Amino acid sequence: MNAIDLTPFYRSSVGFDRLGSLINHALNSESTSTGYPPYNIEIVDENRYAISLAVAGFSQEELSLEAEKGVLTVRGDRHNKNEREYLYQGIANRTFERKFNLADHVEVSGADLVNGMLTISLLKEVPDVMKPRSIPIHQNSVIADSKASKKIGKGE
Repeated sequence: MNAIDLTPFYRSSVGFDRLGSLINHALNSESTSTGYPPYNIEIVDENRYAISLAVAGFSQEELSLEAEKGVLTVRGDRHNKNEREYLYQGIANRTFERKFNLADHVEVSGADLVNGMLTISLLKEVPDVMKPRSIPIHQNSVIADSKASKKIGKGE
């Protein structure tokens, strides 16, 4: 098991507690992943992404999507497993489960199945309170104002 020491990173960062477990999970799952079904992750524009999975042979009823706690899970379950005799079988015909970790504020906005390609649309919507904002700098500091009010209160 590969473990990464992120202690130096945590010295200057706040709120990235989940990062270490995500990195370790990614390192471990890459070594055990079968690579099926193949997929692409595309940046559509600044706040939109798309995940495309090659799911040839799967019907819409055999596919399911679930988003929970920042993880998107795509499952394919073959309902009608044909007992055919093949000379050669190069097309994968098996059940699968593929998981994608989603960043904060990334939501699944839809999914389409066209010509054996499942395309999942993702949208990053950062709340207004989380967007960058300017902080005004005042001439008199809060500390100086509180000291002055204490002196006034003592009759000085």
